[in-house]
Amino acid sequence: MFDSLRSIFQKPDATVLSLEPKLAVAALLVHLAAIDGNVSDDERRALEGTLMDYYGLGEDEVRKLIAEATRRDNESVDFYRFTSALSSLDDSEKIEIIRMMWQVVFADRRNHELEDNMVWRVAELIGVSSRDRTVLRKQMARV
Repeated sequence: MFDSLRSIFQKPDATVLSLEPKLAVAALLVHLAAIDGNVSDDERRALEGTLMDYYGLGEDEVRKLIAEATRRDNESVDFYRFTSALSSLDDSEKIEIIRMMWQVVFADRRNHELEDNMVWRVAELIGVSSRDRTVLRKQMARV
């Protein structure tokens, strides 16, 4: 029995290793949109539009991506699965991810403290500086 348990904990999590950055970003954005307990139509449109613009997706593709991202988010207990898939991206891509997150946050013209905290945590986990995160927040708040 102990050998079975040990083998579970010693195996690398295949879902972490195989998660592509696009799906990881989508899952983070899905979680962010819902973190305050309400996904407004504006947030839903911002989520879809942000993913479509950044990844060049069509409507059907983005809907499938969001459905899969929602499923993955519901299965997850923390952000590690998603942020670990983004840690190897270059700095400009990481900054763009944080910009997309702020875009979703301010889509409904409200900034809930849980949203603010999530963006801060994700930025820290993927290596985006406090300065860059704050500058992006101010830029997106004005849009």
